[in-house]
This record gives sequence, C-alpha cells and structure tokens, in this order.
Amino acid sequence: MRRLIIAAGAVLVLVVANVGIHQREQLLATGRTVLLELAPVDPRSLMQGDYMALRFRVADAAFGGRPDETRRDGRLVLGLDAAGVGTFRRFDTGSALAPDEVAMRYRIRANQPTFATNAFFFQEGHAAYYEHARYGEFRVAPSGDALLVGVRGSQMEPLGPPP
Repeated sequence: MRRLIIAAGAVLVLVVANVGIHQREQLLATGRTVLLELAPVDPRSLMQGDYMALRFRVADAAFGGRPDETRRDGRLVLGLDAAGVGTFRRFDTGSALAPDEVAMRYRIRANQPTFATNAFFFQEGHAAYYEHARYGEFRVAPSGDALLVGVRGSQMEPLGPPP
C-alpha cells in the first residue's frame, strides 16, 4: 500500500510539472510579442552569476516611481505601437481591450512592480552581448501571463551570442 501511495505521488508530481511545461511552451508558441523599454539598473550579482536586473519604463509610468501602498498584484493595459512596444494606458478593470492593446500581469514584490521576472540571466562571460539592451521581449497570453524570452537593442534587434 505504501509503495502505491509513493508511486501515485510521483505520478502526480510528474503530471503537474508536465502541465506547467506544456503551458509555457504554448505561451512561447502562441503568445503575443510585447517589447517593454528598459530603465537603467545595476547589472550584476556575485552570488547568482551574470545577469541583468530589469526595470521597465512602463512601471514608472504606471506607478510614478513607486507603487501605491494599497495596490496589489494585477494587470496593466498597454498600448502597442506598430513595432510591438508597449506603453502604459491604464490599470485593467476587465473592460474590453482595443486591437492595439494587451493586458499584462504585474506583481508587487519588495514594494516594486515586476513583469514575469526582475532579471535576465545569461551565461558567464556573455555580458558584452547584452550591454546595449534597451527592450525586454515578452510573450504575453490573453490571460496577461507573460514570459521574458530575450532582450533587444535600440533598433529592436535581438541580442545574444551568435547561433
């Protein structure tokens, strides 16, 4: 009986993990591409290796530099230009979105808004490939969930080592 319970638990863990992986893969494949302009931040952590700490101008526009103490996790409505660059329009109230709008989930952590993540990690020694980053590239689902998939330069070119 004990082995059956352990086996059932292991199967359940694998099912949950694989469902999460499948959802992320679907988001990468079908999510809408949204670019958010970066705001400058310190780019390194000695404990975690090379990474770029991320802050986005859209957060500054929405929260005026720091979140309202009463505001909790939620969604922003972003207007997208022809290149897919998002700018803050309003906080989401559930109203219909225009064709050039997307809702994007944010979370307040340490009294700061974050979108999907607050860091972009890269291989040690590859900092030079990313030092000119100006945009974070996200895939955004209709639910507002987002994944950071890369960073782009000032001409919106993908950054990173050659393939």
